Amino acid sequence: MHNVTLSLITFAAYAVLAVFFWRANSRGEGDILSRGVAGHLVLIPLALHGYLLAQDVFADGGFNLSMTNALSMIIWITLLVYWIARFFYPIGGLQALVLPLAAIIVLLPEFFPTAHQLANTGLFAFKAHITAAMLAYSLFTIAMLHAVLISQVENRLHHAMMPRVLQSLPPLMTMETLLFRMIGIGFVLLTLTLISGVVFSEQIFGKVWQFNHKVLFGIISWGVFATLLWGHRFYGWRGRVAVRWTVSGFVLLLLAYLGSKFVLEVLLQR
Repeated sequence: MHNVTLSLITFAAYAVLAVFFWRANSRGEGDILSRGVAGHLVLIPLALHGYLLAQDVFADGGFNLSMTNALSMIIWITLLVYWIARFFYPIGGLQALVLPLAAIIVLLPEFFPTAHQLANTGLFAFKAHITAAMLAYSLFTIAMLHAVLISQVENRLHHAMMPRVLQSLPPLMTMETLLFRMIGIGFVLLTLTLISGVVFSEQIFGKVWQFNHKVLFGIISWGVFATLLWGHRFYGWRGRVAVRWTVSGFVLLLLAYLGSKFVLEVLLQR
């Protein structure tokens, strides 16, 4: 009951900040406000969310990485990355797009709890594997959001009027630079995740590595992002081409991890 009340408070805080930054973006002030005192207000629900995550993931002395907990962790890391990145890039206004998602997802572990207890959580290999995987998913989530926004801005450039929310976004070149930096770092982390899953499978999961649909989608997603980075480096791929490859790689990554969790935990109740 304590966690439910706290999750509702966190939901309300995220929602209020989402409305605040959305209105600021519509006035073209989103980035300015996020760099001031208002930007630090995000730390309040972020801290509450972090506490809830710790309570849910480490419940009963175990490590529960259920689908809802994994989603909650990914969105928490995504918001934390955005909050840190705003000190270096003019992307503070983009928080308004993530805050509504955070408000909804923070409620899921409390109202739709599922269990997926993992063993061998004390091993360094396990911690490295999970850390790399969660960071990779978070960075690719940010990259996908950037790709969608880049697509929207490019489409609107041919119209006389562009919504104020889109006008408040950073320049396209800045967005694309950030997109490929996120993809580059995420690609390295995804590579480490796949390698550690193969090499330390028996220590981490208690069984010999097996080639299954999760591994297949993970490898295909890795190949998509590798091709995109190669094309950008040697052929200057950008714009709509980069958007299509980014979204495709992200969808495959979702099918690799969260897709399998959805089938097992929600549809099959396992």
